[in-house]
Amino acid sequence: MTGFPGLPVRIDKWLWAARLYKTRALASEEVSLGRVQLNGNDVKPARELKIGDRLRLRQGRFERELIVRGLSHQRGPAPVAQQLYEETPDSIKTRSELAERLRLAPEPAAAMEHGRPTKRERRDLQKGWDKRWSASVDD
Repeated sequence: MTGFPGLPVRIDKWLWAARLYKTRALASEEVSLGRVQLNGNDVKPARELKIGDRLRLRQGRFERELIVRGLSHQRGPAPVAQQLYEETPDSIKTRSELAERLRLAPEPAAAMEHGRPTKRERRDLQKGWDKRWSASVDD
């Protein structure tokens, strides 16, 4: 793999180099928020990785489980980045099932009978409020 063999790699830097997050700052934030676990434990962004470690990360609704296969200090092309990790078969299966469920789920907007009122409907609604009652004694 790329980088300097034998030198430890911070988890946030590795996540960025493996192209799992767009920026290193975003990777660091996700680790700090507890959305990334190393070998079943929450870690800090400065934690060092080694080959064979298991990572569990949550990206939106999807959760992935990865095994570290290589270390890299620099971000390279996508084909090289994909060689840095291997996704477990259970993780692939779970992700594909969730994606299928989300694809088949009903569209939330389809459940709405009426959207926002049109300009005419808003005016009609306002007409009723012109003669609204008041708590004053004058009426």
